[in-house]
This record gives sequence, C-alpha cells and structure tokens, in this order.
Amino acid sequence: MELNRKPTLQEEKLIALLVKKSSWVIPGDWKEGLMVRSMNDRMMGSLYLFPQGKTIARRKFGKQISDFQFTDVDGIEVIASLNVNGDGDLFELDI
Repeated sequence: MELNRKPTLQEEKLIALLVKKSSWVIPGDWKEGLMVRSMNDRMMGSLYLFPQGKTIARRKFGKQISDFQFTDVDGIEVIASLNVNGDGDLFELDI
C-alpha cells in the first residue's frame, strides 16, 4: 500500500485550477498540509486527497464540485474532476 505524500507541483496546479473553477466554498489555506495518495487506477493519475494530512478511516463520497477537460501528451481527451466528501472537504481528484 502506498503511503500518503505531498502532491507534486503539477498535481497541485491541477487541483488549484479545479478549486478556482468551483463555486464550492473551500478554505483559502487548502494547500496547507494537503497530502495525497495515488489510486489504484492503472496509472490514470487519480488521487485520494487528505486535507491537513488527516486520514479518515471511513471515507465517503459527497459530490463532484468541478471538472476540467484537456488533451494529454498522447492526444487522449481527459476529464479531471474534483470531489468533496459528505462534510464538504476535499476528497479526491478523479482522472
């Protein structure tokens, strides 16, 4: 099992873009202490998000708050979605 880690600069930029596009109220310090873990998604790039580094035993999807479509370096259309949990906290980056 992979350990939680800090997001890469590219991951953080994508999350920041999705946060900005969202109409959801997200604390301005959301980057502080943010930890991530790669999902077992065949290297697609999806991430579990852990605000303030908090690992919650029973994670539960709430809703999608924004998305962004782009073409990757292989010419494949990609949709990145930012999701929050039932409490409205950052939950996952789904690619």
